[in-house]
Amino acid sequence: MTFENPSENIRFPHLALELQEMNEADQNMRQRKETDGSWDATVDLKHTERLKEIIAEIGWPTISKVGEAGANNAWRLVQHADHDTDFQEQCLLLMKESSATEVEQKDVAYLEDRVRVSQGKEQLYGTQVTVVDGVRAPLPIEDEPNVDIRRAEVGMEPLNEYLQNT
Repeated sequence: MTFENPSENIRFPHLALELQEMNEADQNMRQRKETDGSWDATVDLKHTERLKEIIAEIGWPTISKVGEAGANNAWRLVQHADHDTDFQEQCLLLMKESSATEVEQKDVAYLEDRVRVSQGKEQLYGTQVTVVDGVRAPLPIEDEPNVDIRRAEVGMEPLNEYLQNT
C-alpha cells in the first residue's frame, strides 16, 4: 500500500490497508449498481461487522492511527452502514470525541446529517439530498439561512455549489 504521504507515521498500517481494500470493494459495488444494476447487500453488512471489530480493537480509526486515507475510508464505510443506525450514532460520537486534527470535520458533518435524517430530524449541513424532477435538492435543513456558515466552519463549499457539483 502506498499512502498519500509516504513519510506519514501511522500506528496501524495493516488496518489502513484493510480499510482501503474494504473501501475499494464498497465503491466498486456502488459503481456496478450504476452501470449494470447489480447490488450485493452483504458487502455493507460484512464491512460494518469488521469495522466494529476494528473499533473495539483500536477505537475510532483516526488520522494518527490509520492515516488520512484510512480515516476517510472508515468514515465512508460507516456512512454506508444505514442498516445499523445505532452503529452510525456510536461512530458519530467517537468522531466528535476525537481531536479536530485527528478527524476530518467534513466527515463528521456528513455523518451528523446522515444520523439526523435517519432519526427523522432536519440535517445541519445539507449533505443528504434527493432528486426532484431531475434536480438535486437537500432534505430538510435546520436553520437553513445559516447552513453556509456551518458548512464553512467545517471546510465545506456553499450549499448551492455542492448541489451543482455532486
